[in-house]
Amino acid sequence: MLKQRVITALILVGLLLPTLWVDASWPFAVLTLAFITAAGWEWSRLNQAPGLRAWVLGAAVGGACLWMAARMGLPLWGGETLGAEAGAVHVHDWMHPLVGFYTSPLVWWGVGLVWVLGGAAALRWGGAHWLAVPAGARRALGLVVLTAAWLALVESKAQGLNYLLSVLCLVWAADIGAYFGGRTFGRRKLAPTISPGKSWEGVIAGQLAVMLLAAAWVQLDRAWPVDGPSLYSRLLLGYGPLGMAVALAALTGMSVVGDLFESLIKRQAGEKDSSQLLPGHGGVLDRIDALLPVLPISLGLLSFCHG
Repeated sequence: MLKQRVITALILVGLLLPTLWVDASWPFAVLTLAFITAAGWEWSRLNQAPGLRAWVLGAAVGGACLWMAARMGLPLWGGETLGAEAGAVHVHDWMHPLVGFYTSPLVWWGVGLVWVLGGAAALRWGGAHWLAVPAGARRALGLVVLTAAWLALVESKAQGLNYLLSVLCLVWAADIGAYFGGRTFGRRKLAPTISPGKSWEGVIAGQLAVMLLAAAWVQLDRAWPVDGPSLYSRLLLGYGPLGMAVALAALTGMSVVGDLFESLIKRQAGEKDSSQLLPGHGGVLDRIDALLPVLPISLGLLSFCHG
C-alpha cells in the first residue's frame, strides 16, 4: 500500500511540477481541468448518479470551467500573469499590493457565502438530511463548487507561483498539523458522526502549524527573489498582523469544513474513498476536498483588503 501511494504521488508531482514552472498557462490549465472534471464524475457517483450521468456531470464541470474562464478573460493559453501584465509585481517587491483579479470579487464573495452558510448547515444537519436533498440539487451544488474552485486555482496561478504555492501549502500544513496534533493530544471529538478520527486538539494544532508557516513565509518573501507576494504577505499588508492571524484562522477552519463535507458525502454514500482513480490515495475529491473552499475564500479575503 505504501509503495503504491509513493508511486502515485511521484507520478502526480512529475505531472504537476512542469506545468508550474513553464511560462505558458495552458499546461497547468489543462492538467487541473482534467482533475476537476474527474472530481465532477466522482461527485455524481457519490450522489446517486453513477454511469452515464456521472460522465455527463464530469463533462458539465469541464465545460462550465471553460465557459466561465472565457467570459472572465482568465489567461488559459498564454504566459501572462496579472503582475507581469500590469508591471506591478517585481522580484523582491514583497510589499507590493495585490494587482487585481481577472474574475469579479463578487464571484468569490458569493462562493464564500455558499461555503460558510452551506457548510455550516451541512455539518449541523447533513448527517441526517443530506440524502433528503433532491439528487439534482446535490449534483448542481457540485457543479458550482467544483467550477468555482478551478476558476480560483487558475486565478491564483495568474497571481504568481509564489502566491499559488502559499495557498496550497496552507492547506497541507493545516492537514499535517491536525494529523500529528490529533494523534498526540486528541481527546475531544470534532465531528464523531462524520469523521471520528478528527479532534478539536487536531484543529488547534493545524491552526498553529499554519501560523508558523505564515511567519516563516513572510520572511522568505522579504529575503528571496520571488515572482510576487505570497498569500501571507498580502494578508499582512492588507489587514496587519492581527487581521492576518484572524484571516488565516478562518481559512484553516474552512479547510476543515471542506474535508468534513466530503467525508459526510462519502459516509452517506457508504463509500470509504471518492473513487480509485489515484491508487493508494483514493480519488481526486479525496485530495482536493480542503482546497474547494479555501481557494475562492482566500481570493475573497484579499479583495476586501486590496480592492
